[in-house]
Amino acid sequence: MTDTNATEGYLPFRDYRTWYRITGTLDSQRLPLVVAHGGPGCTHDYVDSFKHISDLDGRAVIHYDQLGNGNSTRLPDKGPDFWTVELFLEELDALLAHLGIKDRYAFLGQSWGGMLGAEHAVRRPAGLKALVIANSPANMKTWVEEANRLRRDLPQDVQDTLTRHETAGTLTDPDYIAASRVFYDRHVCRVVPWPPEVARTFAIMDEDNTVYRNMNGPTEFHVIGTMKDWTIEDRLPLIEAPTLLISGRYDEATPEVVRPYVERVPGCEWIVFEQSSHMPHVEEQEACLKAVSDFLKRFDG
Repeated sequence: MTDTNATEGYLPFRDYRTWYRITGTLDSQRLPLVVAHGGPGCTHDYVDSFKHISDLDGRAVIHYDQLGNGNSTRLPDKGPDFWTVELFLEELDALLAHLGIKDRYAFLGQSWGGMLGAEHAVRRPAGLKALVIANSPANMKTWVEEANRLRRDLPQDVQDTLTRHETAGTLTDPDYIAASRVFYDRHVCRVVPWPPEVARTFAIMDEDNTVYRNMNGPTEFHVIGTMKDWTIEDRLPLIEAPTLLISGRYDEATPEVVRPYVERVPGCEWIVFEQSSHMPHVEEQEACLKAVSDFLKRFDG
């Protein structure tokens, strides 16, 4: 797949700037697809491959770095009160208006991006014609329970290393990072070594983890940030947009984590990628992009 012509720009948002990139043309008859990265606190880099959907079907694919992340304004001094779901919903609305697509668009959110997408969709925006929720929890308590269940299946020496450093508070120790990587290589991205775009997101987060630290917490196993009690389970029946759920067989977003979407979003369709964990768009890129494109094409008319 070749890179398609892309244009970059900035959305003025509050007193800040949100970076975005459009691959393809907004003049296409197909629904433009907005792609939201996870974290909270990642960057667009690791979900970059979704731009190739434009090669497959000619639709515009819009990536953006959410406020505080990547190419958008960084705000390392802002605390938990600033980083809210409402902030990111407001930013999304502003982006849709800025690009002139708020009356007709599709949305794909990966991990936290899918949580944001669900929060957006339960408000029933008239312009949302299709929704893709990729590898996302519907309840953070279930997410943490399942992450710790998967952790108990790691080799005992890896578990012991994680526990030892968590007890000592030495989460930046190279041994802790290496032990965490064993979990990531099983349940986050099974392509080893990580592709450059995935490694790039994690490197940027290492340099500035403001959003992740405030909203999530120190690790995947310890969610103590502002999202710790988040759930959307009871509101999911409000979603009207046609919805596709995708996850991986080895995903940290286990079947138990994603089940509420399947059971409570009216007509939700679910595809499990058998060779993937948390990033089917990387691990089984061709099959994943085709599945998303085929789903969206049904609602282009």
